[in-house]
Amino acid sequence: MKRSLATLLCTSMLSAPLMAQDNMDRLTNMQKTDATFTFIDQGGDRANALNAIIEHINVPDGFEVSLYAVVPDARSMAMAPQGTVLFAGTRKDKVWSIVDRDRNRVADEVKDFAPSITFDIPNGPCFSPDGFLYVAERNRILVFPAAEFFFESPDIAVGEVVPQGELIPEEEESFNHSARVCDIGPDGMLYVSLGQPHNVQPVDKIELYDRIGIGGIIRMNTDGSGREVYTRGVRNSVGQDFNPATGELWWTDNQVDGMGDDIPPGELNRQTEAGQHFGFPWTNARVEIVKESDFPRPDGVTFVEPQLELTAHAADLGMRFYHDDSFPEEYHGGIFWAQHGSWNRTTPVGARVMFTALDPETGDAVGAEIFADGWLNEDTGEYRGRPMDIEFLPDGSMLVSDDFAGAIWRIAYVGMADE
Repeated sequence: MKRSLATLLCTSMLSAPLMAQDNMDRLTNMQKTDATFTFIDQGGDRANALNAIIEHINVPDGFEVSLYAVVPDARSMAMAPQGTVLFAGTRKDKVWSIVDRDRNRVADEVKDFAPSITFDIPNGPCFSPDGFLYVAERNRILVFPAAEFFFESPDIAVGEVVPQGELIPEEEESFNHSARVCDIGPDGMLYVSLGQPHNVQPVDKIELYDRIGIGGIIRMNTDGSGREVYTRGVRNSVGQDFNPATGELWWTDNQVDGMGDDIPPGELNRQTEAGQHFGFPWTNARVEIVKESDFPRPDGVTFVEPQLELTAHAADLGMRFYHDDSFPEEYHGGIFWAQHGSWNRTTPVGARVMFTALDPETGDAVGAEIFADGWLNEDTGEYRGRPMDIEFLPDGSMLVSDDFAGAIWRIAYVGMADE
């Protein structure tokens, strides 16, 4: 459902306290604020330190890695439809705009987006095909019409899709698993993940979470109406994308902690229809988490098994289908995703970019292979960086956000020596 700029500017004001409301009422009435930008230096010692990491990153023959931008806390990314600017969310209070004006595939400018707004974990930016930027926060969803062309101003038109405190009940707000991601589906609806904050939610929360969509993925019209729970049985998904060939939703899921180094596996899931249940809290992949005698399974519910069971505790996060053609054909139509890296494992794993091809007949995932690694120093167990999300530039090269190093890396195919 499309919304006009006039409609957005007439959106009702926040019902949150004044501190949380900040300048929303001024912006929705087209009034200026006194906000100024924070610019991030793209050179100097910080850039030099990041460039020194590149020699440790391993990619397949014919590919090369470079530093695209210095971006503090860079998380989920969204490339504007006309390719003029990249937006990156954070798990703090900033959304960054990243611009490569001379098209040399290195960012020229990084500054905060809409600096007069007090964001609260604005992890998830996503674009509609017609250029509306949505930002999913901990407990609010905002929309910015024509953000691709008005990001140059600190004051920008903004509307509310979901007002503060109405995405989840305020009493369910948590510091844990509150990084949302969003996408516009082939049906034009807005899909938003709602991670649940517990290792295993208390039994008295199951009905509430199921009804609201916490521990799942919800969808709604782009004006916030028509909300429904699309996906159930998820612990915490921070990566989703639609297969452009089929329109099916795929997503990653993070597994329960504290059961040991090697269980339960991470998940890559394929959803073929609304309302499917993927097992949590009863199962994570095929590992039993709680007994049905303790947590009765809803009547008639069948669990959908994951497409891939992945390395335990590697923290599979942002993912994208590859629908460009600059990479070799073996990657076309496949899925790239970021493994953020483990925190509760005896031997650390992850901090890499993974890939799976899809079976051309069934559309199923065909194994998982490492595409890029080296952000984890396996000798010391230290992280040089922690990949979080995947996005692509208009030329088909890959961007990898890294919230630990504070960078966005670029991986491009430059060809084999004998080509």
